[in-house]
Amino acid sequence: MSERPAGLSVRLKLTLSYAAFVVVVGVAVFVLGFLVLRFLPEGNLSSESGAFTPGRRDLVEAFVRYAWYTVIGLAALGLGGGWFVAGLMLRPLTRITDAARAVRDGDLQHRAALPGRRDELTDLADTFDAMLTRVGETLDEEKRFAANASHELRTPHATMRTLLEVARADPAGVDLPTLLHRLEVTNERAIDLTEALLDLARVDLAVAGRAGERPRHTTDVGALVTAAVDDERDGAAAAGVDLAVPAATGVVARVDATLVRQAVGNLVRNAVVHNVAGGWVRVAVGGDETDVIVDVANSGAPLARELVATLAEPFVRGAGRTRGRSDGTGLGLAIVASVARAHRGRLELWPRADGGLHARLRLPR
Repeated sequence: MSERPAGLSVRLKLTLSYAAFVVVVGVAVFVLGFLVLRFLPEGNLSSESGAFTPGRRDLVEAFVRYAWYTVIGLAALGLGGGWFVAGLMLRPLTRITDAARAVRDGDLQHRAALPGRRDELTDLADTFDAMLTRVGETLDEEKRFAANASHELRTPHATMRTLLEVARADPAGVDLPTLLHRLEVTNERAIDLTEALLDLARVDLAVAGRAGERPRHTTDVGALVTAAVDDERDGAAAAGVDLAVPAATGVVARVDATLVRQAVGNLVRNAVVHNVAGGWVRVAVGGDETDVIVDVANSGAPLARELVATLAEPFVRGAGRTRGRSDGTGLGLAIVASVARAHRGRLELWPRADGGLHARLRLPR
C-alpha cells in the first residue's frame, strides 16, 4: 500500500476554521456598525457649550482604523484559541491513534482505555478496545485450532508409519489381513477428520461472508429436524440408544436448510456417541416469536460444567481432548456453533443433573 502524501493536520484545519469563523463574525459586526454611522449628519457640529462634536466623517475614519486593529486581534485570538481548543478536543483521538499504532507493531494487549463520561469519542474508544479484545481472542482460538489440528492430523499418519515400519522390519511375521485392516481404519479416521475440517472451513466462510451470501428460504424446521434425526436412527440402534423426536410441524424460519440439517445431525450424532448402553436421546423442536429452538438431550456420564463450557471448541470431546475408538473427530459441536453464528443464533450447552448433556440450538426466525 502506497504512502499517502502529507497534508494539513486536522488540528490545523480546525484552528483555521475557528479563526475564520471569529473573523467573519467580527467583520459582520463592523459592517453593521458602519451602516449605522451612515445615519449621522455630515460635518462637525458644536454644542451650545462650544465643545467640539465629531461628525460622520470623523467617526467613520476612527471606526475603520480601530476596526482593522480589532479584526487582526480577533484573527490572532481565533488562531491561538482555536489551536488550544482543537488540541484539547483531538487529544482522545491521538490516544486512540497511539493505541492503533501499538497494535499494528504487535502489542495486542495495548488498549486506548479512554477515561471520562460517555460521548462520541469514548464510544469510539470503547468500540476500538472491544474490537481489539475480540481480535486477540480470535487469534488465540486460531493458534489453539492450528496446534490441535496439527496434532490430530499427525496422529493417524504417525500410526500408519509405525505399522509400516514394523512390517518392513519383520516381513515374515506380518499378519497381512490384520495390518491392512488397521491401516484401513486409521486411514478412514484421517479422511473423516479432513472432511470435518473442510466442513468447518465451509461453515466459517459462510459466517465471515467470504463465500458469498448462502441462499436462505422459509423452511419447516420441524420437518428438517425429523429428517436429520432419521439419518441417525441406524447408528442409534446399533449403539443400543433409544432415539425419540416428537412430531413438530409449522415451526418455520428463514434458514440455510443444508447447514441446519448438518448441525442437527451433528447434535444427534454427538448425543448417540457420548452415551451409555441402554441410554436415550430426546429431540424437541419449539420456539417463540423471535427464535426457533432445537433441544437435544441425552443420558450419559456426569459432566463437569468446566468441561461443558469448552465442548464447542474444536477437538474437545466428552473425555477431554483424548480420543477413543468410538469418539468422533472432535469438530461436531464446533461446526454446530459455526452454523449458529452463520444464522446469528447461538449454541447453548449445559450438563444434566443425572448425567449426560443438554444442547440447545437457537436460530432467529
